[in-house]
Parts: sequence; C-alpha cells; structure tokens
Amino acid sequence: MMLEPSIDKLLNNINSKYTLVTLSARRARQMQDTKKYLIDDYESEKYVGIALEEINEGKLYYSNDSY
Repeated sequence: MMLEPSIDKLLNNINSKYTLVTLSARRARQMQDTKKYLIDDYESEKYVGIALEEINEGKLYYSNDSY
C-alpha cells in the first residue's frame, strides 16, 4: 500500500519530519473544529491526510521567521 503524498514529496516543502508531523497534526485539529479546507479536491478521508495534501500542494507551509 502506497501512501500519497509520499514523504519524499512532502520533505521538499517542509525540511524536517518533526515539523511536518507537528504542522499536519495542528492543521488536522483546526480542520476538525472549523470544517474549512485550503484545497477543494482532496483524496484522503482523514484530516491528517488532507493536511498532508495541503502541504504537498503548497497551500500550507511553515515559516521560521523568528527575527
């Protein structure tokens, strides 16, 4: 069974597996509360999967602008 999007594709957008997991989990909780999505056409049935699809399409990203 192949998961989509693949971890390799996702790591092109988010360079840390820890950040990827944290960001997708937070976004999944947000979607569960608001029922609002950043993409219209998604394949996953679960919130974490939809969050990963949003990251893959560049709609959800992490910026480390701490300065």
